[in-house]
Amino acid sequence: MSQTIRENSITEGIIWKQLLLFFFPILVGTFFQQLYNTVDTIIVGQYVGKEALAAVGTTGTLINLLVGFFVGVSSGATVIISQFFGGGDWKNLSKAVHTSVALALAGGGVIMIVGLGTARPSLRLLGVPEQIMGDALTYLNIYYGGILFCMIYNIGTGVLRAIGDSRMPLYVLIVCCLVNIVLDLLFVVVFHWGVLGVALATVLSQAVSALLIMLRLMLTQEAYRVELRKIGFDRLLLRNVIRIGLPAGLQSVMYSVSNLVVQAAINSFGTDAIASWAAIGKIDGFIWMVMGAFGISITTFVGQNFGARKFGRVKRGVNVCLGMAMGSVVALSILLLVFMEPLLRFFTGDPAVISIGQSFLQILAPSYFTFVFIEIFSGAIRGAGEALQPMVITIFGVCGLRILWMLVALPLHPTMQMAAMNYPVTWVTTALVFIIYYCRMNWLKRSIKAAGYIEEGRE
Repeated sequence: MSQTIRENSITEGIIWKQLLLFFFPILVGTFFQQLYNTVDTIIVGQYVGKEALAAVGTTGTLINLLVGFFVGVSSGATVIISQFFGGGDWKNLSKAVHTSVALALAGGGVIMIVGLGTARPSLRLLGVPEQIMGDALTYLNIYYGGILFCMIYNIGTGVLRAIGDSRMPLYVLIVCCLVNIVLDLLFVVVFHWGVLGVALATVLSQAVSALLIMLRLMLTQEAYRVELRKIGFDRLLLRNVIRIGLPAGLQSVMYSVSNLVVQAAINSFGTDAIASWAAIGKIDGFIWMVMGAFGISITTFVGQNFGARKFGRVKRGVNVCLGMAMGSVVALSILLLVFMEPLLRFFTGDPAVISIGQSFLQILAPSYFTFVFIEIFSGAIRGAGEALQPMVITIFGVCGLRILWMLVALPLHPTMQMAAMNYPVTWVTTALVFIIYYCRMNWLKRSIKAAGYIEEGRE
């Protein structure tokens, strides 16, 4: 085992230290990713206007619908790679990496075609007001046109995190963020290109990140090295990637569909509500990035230790990660409640937009902690190779109930506060189901049996 492999392994050592060493680069990296998205919103809101802010904000859910599906499917590759890495199976590790890159190329092409073909009718289906339709369509078309860079970056980052390297994705995101900020200021503030400039800055910065990630994978001498001539699909591995990743992809689609229903409801309240919702999405994105970083950490931790057959360490790791995630999210929620008005003022000075945002955040902030159970338990279960059950629980608990709330409860009391209430209601319900499902531990026994392992693994 090489020095690099030993450094990236998280199958040994003190659990909380290993989790934090892996978590912090992911968190800081996600922070920079959220930062450059937030900079887009701030610059648009401050230098172009609230209509442009609403136009960019209303495209987010559509983008997440297609991109989220691919990222979900590709998460199956991350699980497979982490298990091969933990078990020291270098031959299959290499095959899985090249299959993943092929999936990124094929997926990027498909999403670009589908996205460009459905952009306008999708915006009309959402009920986007005509006054912001042109800007929203411009942003979508440019984003979809460069979607391949996003796909390559995401799959490359997934490969590196699967083998325990969370530092390189951080360095790439820092560079990407700086490039995006510079281009935003150049295209919007100097050239006055408006939404067009923001979209171009985003795509070009993603191109830089994709290039850097691929160079990292192609220049290494380890088993996960990417060689252009080897890029292609291994049928057996692709089948396993899809088996694990497809439920996550479908789950992401259902999240996006339910959020589309929410976005359509928000759109019905007018431009002020749309602009406020866009700002809220950037603000609470910093809380989601913490939960997401813990989720990625526990998925990789469980994947590597499951592959190494250290099942006792898997259980202890989940408990430690749950405690750290809960403490972090509760602290951030309190800070958000205290500073929500000045945070909203970063995006706009419009009093109506700020007032709507405050009323929404007063409902969201106290309930974020409930989603920690969903994020950590679903990530752990998926890391062991069981993906169908987390998908079913999440689809019915979060997505299905959310859609039902927006279609049934909201018309009875059509206010932004009632729209906001769908989140705590669905999170609490789904969290309770996940707690019960996880504590029974049948998921781990089934995964051990499916992998042909002996349950009493080495520690």
